Amino acid sequence: MELDNMVTDDDLQEEYVLLDLDAVCGQIDIPPNEPYTLSGLDTLNPILTIGDKLKLIGEYEETIGTCLIFSENETAPTVDDDRGSSRGNHSKDTNIGGPNQVSSKQVKPITSLQKILKFRLLLETDEQNNSTEKPPDAPENVEAATNDD
Repeated sequence: MELDNMVTDDDLQEEYVLLDLDAVCGQIDIPPNEPYTLSGLDTLNPILTIGDKLKLIGEYEETIGTCLIFSENETAPTVDDDRGSSRGNHSKDTNIGGPNQVSSKQVKPITSLQKILKFRLLLETDEQNNSTEKPPDAPENVEAATNDD
């Protein structure tokens, strides 16, 4: 076996990012299994396009501490033949072997992450700002907005 042709875990660098849609979940209805495209992950403001019409703009935020990501799998509880007790986690109210028995869940850690990508609705002004980004040393025009409501 040649070591030169093998890809080792040391050669791969993975970074996990949590996509946070909490800011838009109350404003819009995202159908399950809707196709999506996530573009510009290497930019400051990635774009998430859901279906053909809905566009969201994201902004990276560093986490405080470390976020842990887990997977959850439902497993059927096993029954001990000796004692007739279940090995799964259940409360005192659970009837072992009865019709209302709750299946247990197995939780496994997957990874940790240090970045969250928070999304909000993409407005027309956001699209103009993204297409005409200024250099960092360019002066900005500051305008005050008033709300007369």
